[in-house]
Amino acid sequence: MGEVVDGERESGRAGLGQTLKSLREKSGKSLGQLADETGYDKSYLSRLESGQRLSKAAVMEDLDAYYGTGDQLVRLWRDARKDVIKDKYKGFMELEAAARVMWMFQLRVPGLLQTEDYARAVLSGLSGAQATVGNGEEVEEQVALRMGRQELLHRDPAPSVRVILDEGALRRPPADAEVWRGQLSHLLEAANLPNIALQVLPFTAGVHDLMDSHLWLFWQRTGDAVAYVEGNGFGEVIDDPDKVLSFRLSYDLVRDAALTPSESTAFVKRLLEECRP
Repeated sequence: MGEVVDGERESGRAGLGQTLKSLREKSGKSLGQLADETGYDKSYLSRLESGQRLSKAAVMEDLDAYYGTGDQLVRLWRDARKDVIKDKYKGFMELEAAARVMWMFQLRVPGLLQTEDYARAVLSGLSGAQATVGNGEEVEEQVALRMGRQELLHRDPAPSVRVILDEGALRRPPADAEVWRGQLSHLLEAANLPNIALQVLPFTAGVHDLMDSHLWLFWQRTGDAVAYVEGNGFGEVIDDPDKVLSFRLSYDLVRDAALTPSESTAFVKRLLEECRP
C-alpha cells in the first residue's frame, strides 16, 4: 500500500524452509541435483531452504509436483505469506482476503490488478534510489506476496470487485514501455472477468472528496461495510458506521462522475494503442 508493502517475520519462512530441506534430503538429492532437475538456481533454492526468501506460489507448485507432496508446500507458503505481512497491514489483509464485495477508488493501479513486471517497477521505486542486493531481494519477496494476493480474484466464490481508477494512474507509466503495455493489456483482461468492474475517473470530472487518498470499502458475507483509507504515510481501518456511510456517499459521487465500464475499457484501449511501437 502506499500500497500494502508487506514486511518481515522469520517463523513462517523458516518452517517452510525446513520442510523444503527435509524433503530434499529424504529424496537423496543435493542442492545441485535439485537445481539441475527443476531448473531453479542453486543459490535461490538454498535461500528458500534457509528461510531467507519467500518464493512465488508457482515455485511451490512445481516443487510439490517434483516431490509428490500434493499441495503441502503451497499450503505452507500461504501460511508463511501471512506471517511476513507487517502488523499495521494485517487488518487490511484480513478484510481483503475475506471480502465478498470490494469497492476501490485508487490513485494508482491497485496491487490486485498489477502485473508482476509492473509490481516490480513500482516496488523498486518505493525501495529508494540506492539499490543493493538486500533490498533487491526484499523487492522480489514483496512482488511474490503481491502476486499471491491476486489468488482471491479467482477463488470460488470470487468476490465482486469494482475499481475506479483516477486518470492519473493511467498517465504515469514506468520507464519500460513494454512493462506498461503489459500492464494496460492486463487491465483490459481483468475488466473482462465477470466479477470485476473497472471504471476510469477522467480529469474532466474535476475536484472531488477522494482526490487525496485511496479508499477501499469491504463487505463480508454478513455485516456492515468497513472502510480502509490510505494517504501519504498513513492507513486506517474504519468501522464507525457514520464515517463509513460518509465514505460510501463520497464513493457514489465519484462513481457517478466516472466513465462507464465500457467507456473505461475503450479509454484504456486508446492508451494501449498510443504506446504501441
